[in-house]
Amino acid sequence: MIYRFDILGSTNDEARNPLYREGDVIIAERQTAGRGQRGHTWESAEGKNLTFSLILEPKFLPINEQFLLSEVLALGLVDTFAEYGIEAKIKWTNDIYVGEKKIVGMLIENSLGGGALARTIAGIGLNINQTEFDPSLPNPTSMALVAGCEFDREDVLSRLHANILSLYEALRRGQKEMLQSRYRSTMYRLGEKHPYALPDGSIFEGIIRGVRPSGELLIEHTADGSLQEYLFKQVEFIIKK
Repeated sequence: MIYRFDILGSTNDEARNPLYREGDVIIAERQTAGRGQRGHTWESAEGKNLTFSLILEPKFLPINEQFLLSEVLALGLVDTFAEYGIEAKIKWTNDIYVGEKKIVGMLIENSLGGGALARTIAGIGLNINQTEFDPSLPNPTSMALVAGCEFDREDVLSRLHANILSLYEALRRGQKEMLQSRYRSTMYRLGEKHPYALPDGSIFEGIIRGVRPSGELLIEHTADGSLQEYLFKQVEFIIKK
């Protein structure tokens, strides 16, 4: 079911209501307290984009394999963009980029139970028809800016919902290697040399070589050839405006 609201504080907060079940979508035209990764807020022009939360109940998935859900969600977005002729990449962990610009942000919140995942809420902000952005944002783009035309938001939501649930069923059937292989092949900056920042402010040059099934990013340090792995918040992409 799709539940529509004109305004909410946060669709992820609303989605915590146990009345909503697996596969349900909570969508709002405007969020007053939308959240992004790293504690950032998420801003979206009213009536132009999609800001929603999708509820999943992956009780079949062990806690140590929860990154597979990020892969499912990110690949569902990439597949949907491809249906509109837009080539997108996955910026680890689950932002979606077209070229050097961000077109989707995602915040995934998991609840645990009995040694497995009980409930996952995926908050997704997808830029569709917005063409002007706050200049303080580093590198936003939208489907309209990329393609030069506007899109039917309902059609985008319908296709995206179907694509994500199809991949989710593949995960339920145990097709983990397929998902991992597809995620790796679609990674932003895979095999390219770029600078990265560490929490202490130091910068190094490295080449993304892939990602572990448990979610650690693998970066080869070009200075000494060592292959290091990083968890979320342990390394930051340096992206020019």
